[in-house]
Amino acid sequence: MSRLLRASAIMAAGTMVSRVTGFIRTMVLAYAIGTAFLGDAYNAAYAIPFSILDLLLLGVLSSVVVPMIVRAQQQDPDGGRAYEQRLLTFATIMLIVVAALAVLAAPLLIDLYTDWDRGERKFGVAVRLAQFILPQLAFFGIGAVAGAILNTRDRFAAPMWAPVVNNLVVICVLIAYAVIVTDGSDLSSVSNGELALLGLGTTAGIVAQATVLVIALKRAGFRFVARFDLRNARLGEMARAGVWTIGYVVVTQLGFLLTTNLSSAAGDAVAGHGISPYTLAFQLFQLPYGVVGVSVITAMLPRMSRAVADGRFAEVRAEFGSGVRLIGAVMVPVSLLLMVLGPAVTVPLYGHGANTVANAIYIGNVLQVYGLALVPFAVFQMLLRVFYSFGDTRTPVFVGAGTTAVYAALMVLFYNLLPARYAVMGLALAYAIAYGLGAIAAWILAGRKVGGLGGWQIGMAMTKMYLAALPTAALALASVWAVQEIFGGLGFLNSMIILTVGGGLGMLLYLWIAHRVRIPEVSSVVGMVAGRVRR
Repeated sequence: MSRLLRASAIMAAGTMVSRVTGFIRTMVLAYAIGTAFLGDAYNAAYAIPFSILDLLLLGVLSSVVVPMIVRAQQQDPDGGRAYEQRLLTFATIMLIVVAALAVLAAPLLIDLYTDWDRGERKFGVAVRLAQFILPQLAFFGIGAVAGAILNTRDRFAAPMWAPVVNNLVVICVLIAYAVIVTDGSDLSSVSNGELALLGLGTTAGIVAQATVLVIALKRAGFRFVARFDLRNARLGEMARAGVWTIGYVVVTQLGFLLTTNLSSAAGDAVAGHGISPYTLAFQLFQLPYGVVGVSVITAMLPRMSRAVADGRFAEVRAEFGSGVRLIGAVMVPVSLLLMVLGPAVTVPLYGHGANTVANAIYIGNVLQVYGLALVPFAVFQMLLRVFYSFGDTRTPVFVGAGTTAVYAALMVLFYNLLPARYAVMGLALAYAIAYGLGAIAAWILAGRKVGGLGGWQIGMAMTKMYLAALPTAALALASVWAVQEIFGGLGFLNSMIILTVGGGLGMLLYLWIAHRVRIPEVSSVVGMVAGRVRR
């Protein structure tokens, strides 16, 4: 637990700064271009490279590449150095080719990911933005491989801090756009030069991020030599192991395709209720998982892979149990707070400039629904890493396929049942239900691989956390009611009062209660922070 906590704390610090600067980035984005038509065009174009990377690389990195690098480091005479060089060479060549092809196929990709008519101004703007943004595929992918190599060497800081540089670059670009362009949200008057500033500025952030990771890799002792003897890169083994992971990513991306098409259609029906609120709410929903969940999982996966390789299944169970409890200690109260304080969070962030307060409140409504999904989603992601540590990439495909099928069916159902102004909230509810059911299925299957996951002990610990968090949720709800009764609607000042009382004091109340009832994970975090403050 102490090793996991220390490694997670290092990454969480970097991720926290990254997420804070990410908040500022999305705030400036909403201020500069709004969340209506131009915002939808930008967010549609911005989502595509990440979808392509998911298909080609990111899922394979965590499930296949990291365990293979670990094995090469343990078994190869040179400690896996040549294998790492071949891997980086192959990734660089492949991603440059993919980026070039994606730029050429930008109109087809926008057509695939949205429900917009090719004759619409929004469609043309989205295509042009995609052509400027898609070159980042090569740089983001190279940085991701470099980050994976750093993680296998227990160098966790740089991969978590590099996105900060990306955010700072893009923030500067968006501020420049807001200063230069008088009405940044006007889709009809935006010029190609202004779109180039937005798109190429976004790509420049990824270039800076990749540069930081490559420099960190060099400082870690890695010397890159281009190796074209790819027959020794174990690509066949990687393909056999990764085919199921790619299948899983394909399944999840089909669900994402349906989401963007339905949300883009909703945005056409009601301006400000389309892709942008979905994207911004989802980013906020991912914050707790990104700060705590990703940090714990990244530190946990290499150790679980080593334990499985040595046949130490008890250690796998212990790593998983401590990871779930550590994540739950933070995410349980945060999920309840999101369900209560969603609009109070989004109004100060997004209710400025080109974006209206009403649109910011709607983003908060979507975030409230996403709060239901926070804990099930995090547990689901941790369960997948149990399979990946065994080199089992097949089972997650079937679990993911079932989860996505439920998600898709519920999305279509809610989209057709709900008015267009509530459609994106329905998509978020479908997400929460699907991942809750998916987590149950994955738990049962993962438990069979390791002889049980300690469900009773973990369940009791999580129940204790929920009971400790209930007074926090009650305080948050009371603050929302009192401020609106006394001062009126959700303006900037009222939202800040609610966040201070309901969020700030509420979390302190949770920490105090959890410490008093002896929830070990919370006590460990409090003790670590208190020790650093004393020093």
